[in-house]
Amino acid sequence: MAVSKRALNPRLRRLTTVGVAGAVALSLSACAESQRGDGGGDDGGSGSGGGTFTFGAAGAPALFDPFYASDGETFRVARQIFQGLVTFAPGDVDVVPELATGWESSDDGLEWTFTLQEGVSFHDGTPFDADAVCYNFERWYTQEGAGQSEALSYYWKQNFGGFSDGATPSLYESCEVDDEHTATVTLTRATGKFPSLLGLPAFSMQSPTALEEHSANDVRAEGDSFVFSEYAREHPTGTGPFVFSSYDEGNGTIELTRNEEYWDEDGKANIERLIFRIIPDETARKQELQSGGIDGYDLPNPADYQQLRDEGFQVEVRDPFNILYLGISQKDNPALRDLRVRQALAHAINREGLVSSTLPDGAEVATQLYPDSVEGWSADVRTYDYDPELAEELLAEAGHEDLTVDFWWPTEVTRPYLPDPQGIFNAISQDLEAVGITVNAVSRPWAGGYIEESNQGNAPLFLLGWTGDYNTADNFLGSFFSSTEGQFYTGESDWGQQLADDLAAADSEPDEEIRTGLYEEINENLMSEWLPAIPISHSPPAIVVAEHVEGLVTSPLTAEEFNTITVE
Repeated sequence: MAVSKRALNPRLRRLTTVGVAGAVALSLSACAESQRGDGGGDDGGSGSGGGTFTFGAAGAPALFDPFYASDGETFRVARQIFQGLVTFAPGDVDVVPELATGWESSDDGLEWTFTLQEGVSFHDGTPFDADAVCYNFERWYTQEGAGQSEALSYYWKQNFGGFSDGATPSLYESCEVDDEHTATVTLTRATGKFPSLLGLPAFSMQSPTALEEHSANDVRAEGDSFVFSEYAREHPTGTGPFVFSSYDEGNGTIELTRNEEYWDEDGKANIERLIFRIIPDETARKQELQSGGIDGYDLPNPADYQQLRDEGFQVEVRDPFNILYLGISQKDNPALRDLRVRQALAHAINREGLVSSTLPDGAEVATQLYPDSVEGWSADVRTYDYDPELAEELLAEAGHEDLTVDFWWPTEVTRPYLPDPQGIFNAISQDLEAVGITVNAVSRPWAGGYIEESNQGNAPLFLLGWTGDYNTADNFLGSFFSSTEGQFYTGESDWGQQLADDLAAADSEPDEEIRTGLYEEINENLMSEWLPAIPISHSPPAIVVAEHVEGLVTSPLTAEEFNTITVE
């Protein structure tokens, strides 16, 4: 598809601070080297090693085209095959260059000019250049039919909004080729999440040749599911250190092989083959690791940490970059619309006891709805100490000493922030009952009604959380509160619209210092004036590998890339 060509805009200003969002960017001259190869194994990342690393996956990928994906198991595979213009620093959450060497932003935050790595090719030999960048942006923007479904284009709709048909506004306006290695992306408004959001696997660069040849956009709805293209099933083509080889769906194995023509010699994979074995049951994954059938798996049960370590396995605990909260829907229970009742719930929960007795070592009590490493975290928020007597007084003052509430918890799931759903539910329920609240327990399978019902505001109290996709306040708060409908239904109050408006204003502020202050104010209001959810904890998820595995670089985003691994 055609894109126009123009000279660089003289209004562009060079930014020199390594940043995580918005107007904070990298000097083009300061970061010409990708950091992807950091943390390599015995051969220094030269790719001269060999062997196979087999990873136990908790589920099957939905497909291999990351743009149409929203599940972690698809992204786990996609990260090995594909790369984006930006990525996240090894072992950290800061955005750094990948297929771009750097970028510049206009003063108003609308135009972003990316300078690209030279000498990079996709796995099929197609050059990676500015034409390829704009092809990918235009492909995302011009989706039609089933491709516009939120079930497929989830991350586009969450981050960019609408499509080229104009039915709803879009953050994206255009992509223009300035020269072979320079592309300018124009936005319709400033946002603090750009360019960080381009580090998401959904926005990986894919080969235009392969996308065309294998009809990548040929996706259609069929009943309650989708039928994907030949590209999405058999021909994913990126620039990464591993190349897609095969997917044996019957045996539940995915095989990738080392990209021998990888563009970054320092980041070339140390292993020859990367195998994903699909093992849905966590106990079965543990047993396969113990027997040598796999070399690692994600999210081991915290109760198993010590046993695994005693047996010689490496349990690597990541830094926490998530939040567990007790959500409060005001849709069906009028008592929950009273701020005093929500404050009583907060004072009734012994979060320190919960963290120390139920969550993994390293978990922290949360005071607000994202970690302190994210912009706008405020040291001045109102906190809610464990105080059962005060909780009872607030309930009495509100006229709800006999409060009865449905409390939902999910089954058939673990999440980094929710490693033991029933145990966490039991602990919180006991605290609530201790101050006179009658709790009606409601459990649903995670994918069998729990998420859908809680998102629609049908669960008065519910356990949910979030692992950050990238390091911006909007990725947390915007995901929770950008709409006045849904899980935090505001009932008859008007603060929900005020919160949504405040979030939109903060996200659109191009000045980092001003934006940070706006988010601090929002966090303070959330915890004192509104309290739509009670922050519980930040929990560090673990990944475990065998003793003979070296070079694993863990990610707070649970976004490990396996090119650094060596296998003895």
